[in-house]
Formats: sequence, C-alpha cells, structure tokens
Amino acid sequence: MNWLTNSPCGVFLVALATHKAFEPRLTKGAQISTEPRINDRIRTPQIRLIGHTGDQVGVVDIDTALKMADEVGLDLVEIAPDANPPVCKIMDFGKYKYEIAQKAREARQNQTHIVVKEVRMRPKIENHDYETKRAHIEKFLKGGDKVKVTMQFRGREQTRPELGYKLLQRLAEDVALFAFVEFAPKQEGRNMTMVLGPTKKKTEAVAEQRAARKAKELAAAKEEA
Repeated sequence: MNWLTNSPCGVFLVALATHKAFEPRLTKGAQISTEPRINDRIRTPQIRLIGHTGDQVGVVDIDTALKMADEVGLDLVEIAPDANPPVCKIMDFGKYKYEIAQKAREARQNQTHIVVKEVRMRPKIENHDYETKRAHIEKFLKGGDKVKVTMQFRGREQTRPELGYKLLQRLAEDVALFAFVEFAPKQEGRNMTMVLGPTKKKTEAVAEQRAARKAKELAAAKEEA
C-alpha cells in the first residue's frame, strides 16, 4: 500500500475510493423489510428463548432453538432483536402475522376523526328555518363533531351586527345541553362566526351510535322471528 500513499496518483485513488459516491446505496424502489427474522434468517449465535407455551427456556444457542422449533412443527421468530441476546419465541408465524394484521385493522376501525361541520344562517331567519338548522346542529354535536356557525350579513344587515350576535347567543343557549362555546362570536368581514364543541367525546358518541344500531338490528330480527 506504500506506493498508493506515497505517490500523487495513489493519493488520488485512495481519496476517490473513500468518496461518498462509492458508498453503498439502496437502489431506487428498494424496500426495507419490517417483518421479524425467522428460522434460518436469525444469524445470532445465542438467543434468549421463549417456548411455544410461553415458558422461559433461557439463553440457548441458535441451533438448539431451531431444533426445538422443528420438533413441534413451528417457527422460531425473533421478537426483540435489540435485546442482548435477542429474544426469540417458538410460534406459528403464519398465525402470528394474521393476528397482527387483525389488531391493526381493528385499530384503524376504532380511530375517530373529529369533523367540523358548518351551518350558515341570516340574522332575520324565519323561526321554522332556525329550528331546522338548530336540529341539524344538535345532530352534529350528538355525533361528537364540532360545528362552525356562520352568520351572513347582507345589505343593511351589515350595520346591525348585534342582531347576529344575539341570535348566536340564543343558539348557544338552545344547544347548551350538547355543546359548549369553543370560540365566541367573532366578526370576519361580512360574516360573524362561532364554533361549538360537543360535550360528548367522539369515541363515546360513536360507541353509542353502534350500540343503538345493534339494538335496532336485534329488535328487527326478533320481529321477523
């Protein structure tokens, strides 16, 4: 190696070889597997083994662990690769993957998203129209969603913003059983807005809706029987 480091050409070659361009890179589109290593893909000489019944076997060499898994017709799965030594368990890997997928699916189904609904009205709204919009707002709030109420002013209504303010206050009082005022009425150009938050959490509202739907289905099934 002396001729490399002692000559200008050699120094250039060494520098070129250590340049970042020569570092290994992942090819475009390559994916890193997130699945645990199993069976002969586990390269650690020794592991901490958990048996297929959940018993703590202890630290054993990899060949012994593979033999034990083979004797019961199951897989050796690395469940804690960062431990020292890594922890492996004897199990049915296919069943394990299925259970993990099921749990992930259930978690996605149980996720709730709070939606902000918007309801618009005018200061001089007719009483029956007001009651209709109030009913819609109550429905949204009972479902666990927030409601943005927008008061729209037109023409001369813009000179009497207090009329819209009073109407929004009345609305807040009418739905006080289901909501609280998250953002008080605020003038924004020609409009005035107020945000109502539900007193009931979204998860609770969704659970109640599911229970009511299930009860309705059971009642319908009994009537048919």
